[in-house]
Amino acid sequence: MSSDAPVLIEQAVKRFLDEVPALKPLNLIIDLELKGRGDVQPYTVEVPGPTITKGVADHARVRLEVPRADFNVLAEKGHVRQWREAFELGTIKASGDSAMLRLIAQVVAKQEERDNLSKGRASS
Repeated sequence: MSSDAPVLIEQAVKRFLDEVPALKPLNLIIDLELKGRGDVQPYTVEVPGPTITKGVADHARVRLEVPRADFNVLAEKGHVRQWREAFELGTIKASGDSAMLRLIAQVVAKQEERDNLSKGRASS
């Protein structure tokens, strides 16, 4: 299961950035902890790229903790809305540079507003 984690991480990052293109130029190093049953798999994710390596970076600006089962579902089928809902419910925990976390949240919110406006125009 852990051998496919980097592939899933890359898939999730690319889909997320495709849906929120304003974040693509962001230079960011993220510590990602995938938590399983009594097991924690640490990964370092660098964007743009993404570049994924096993282990923890000592210079990461953001740290994400995600249950492995939830991550698998989000990575394979999740869109920005599902990721945001997982954060709001506390399924995904984020810590680190508060300014960076606020920036990401604001950019995601603006993108969701644009998406909702364009869907509203398309249906009228």
